[in-house]
This record gives sequence, structure tokens and C-alpha cells, in this order.
Amino acid sequence: MAENKKIVVWSKQGCSYCEEVKAYLTEKAIPYSTIDVTENDIFRDILEVKYGIRYVPVVEVGTGSVAYKAVLKPDIEALKEALV
Repeated sequence: MAENKKIVVWSKQGCSYCEEVKAYLTEKAIPYSTIDVTENDIFRDILEVKYGIRYVPVVEVGTGSVAYKAVLKPDIEALKEALV
């Protein structure tokens, strides 16, 4: 699960769903990077352009040159499926 995948978690400070997603990835020893949108509206603008939303968490999962697929809801089951 998640071997050779690049994971990016878009999150903000104080977001319990964001923390849940990051805790799950940490627990499973899945490396990820974080983009903090807390005081960066430009990052929310990017989410809006890419996915039509401005909320977090958003988890992007990519492999090599393949386009990222995004998990747009705070659902660990959806995240598990994306990591397969």
C-alpha cells in the first residue's frame, strides 16, 4: 500500500479532520508532505482551480508521472482506497 506514491496533505491549523488524516498516515508509516493553507489564501485559490473547492483536508496521491488523484472528503476509507 502506498509504495512509491507521493502523498500531499492540504490542511490547516486546528482542523480535526486534517489531524486525523495525518495521524493515520503517520500510524501506517506512510510518508507525506503538508501544504498549510491556514494563512495562505493563495493555496485555497489553487484548490479552487484544481478541484472547485476551498476547504481542507485534501489528500493528493500520485505515482511517478501519473497525475495526482485527490481525496476531497475527510474519510479514512476513501483515503485507504486511494492508497491501494
